[in-house]
Amino acid sequence: MGEERAFGVGPSRVEIVYERLGDRAAPPVLLIMGAGGQLISWPDGLCAALVGHGLQVIRFDGRDCGGSTPFDGAGEPDFGAALAGDLSSLAYTLDDLVADTVGLLDVLGLDGVHLVGASLGGMIAQAVAIGHPGRVRSLTSIMSTAGDRMTPPPRPGVPPPVAGPPPTTRELYGERMVAGAVTGGVAADVEAVRALAGRVWDRGWSLAGMLRQAASVIGSGDRREGLGGVAVPALVIHGAADAVADPAGGRATAQAIAGAEFLLVDGMGHGFPPGVWPLVSARIAALVERAERGQEEGRTSPLS
Repeated sequence: MGEERAFGVGPSRVEIVYERLGDRAAPPVLLIMGAGGQLISWPDGLCAALVGHGLQVIRFDGRDCGGSTPFDGAGEPDFGAALAGDLSSLAYTLDDLVADTVGLLDVLGLDGVHLVGASLGGMIAQAVAIGHPGRVRSLTSIMSTAGDRMTPPPRPGVPPPVAGPPPTTRELYGERMVAGAVTGGVAADVEAVRALAGRVWDRGWSLAGMLRQAASVIGSGDRREGLGGVAVPALVIHGAADAVADPAGGRATAQAIAGAEFLLVDGMGHGFPPGVWPLVSARIAALVERAERGQEEGRTSPLS
């Protein structure tokens, strides 16, 4: 059906652009992308693989990116002040992004979904699982962390995604994304990266929006204790070559969740190269199947 728009989402009453793929009767999988990432930042091929495993895929633009509600009037956050404890320049917090996510489920009439979050999206998914356990059937956290301050920082030599002057044209934005992909430690399909960057630019790329999203996590705290109470099947995926979010952050996340699986993927950095789509989609599908089977057994148990 293509992209659709949800109105009055969550307490902030934002508008969210989303897309549903696959059979509406299939188990719903909600994909949450990282800072500045649009719904198309989830590779079409990965989404198609998930649908091929019999899943319904829902991907969306979070607030402040793509076609969803912008917060341009808030300006850019002061990262230095925020890291020092002054959060007054933050336009919103991780809790607001969590409320948007749950609000989208409300608008779509979904009581529970299988959450899959990448990078900042993984943090959002974790927080939803902690604060709204009844809405989560399974949890997959990818290339993310649990907020542990002891997680190693990005590796030396990795350029920050906003280094240098902001790109002012579609072509310059494409070159920035290509440079980031090439230096990520994994061979990239340069033309595919450039083509996706063009689509992102055309849908409404915002540097300030990405910065506001990234800053929202500051002050959100360590989620490991809360993750200890997560009772749904969980999977933590991390790229062995991730130079942005160290794999130690993924291991710590998995260790915090009872029974969580940890998958370290060779040939994967802080992104989804085509070579990992079959493995990642298959492992997510297996987790969903296990969770669905457990729920069904719970409903038919004589003690239920």
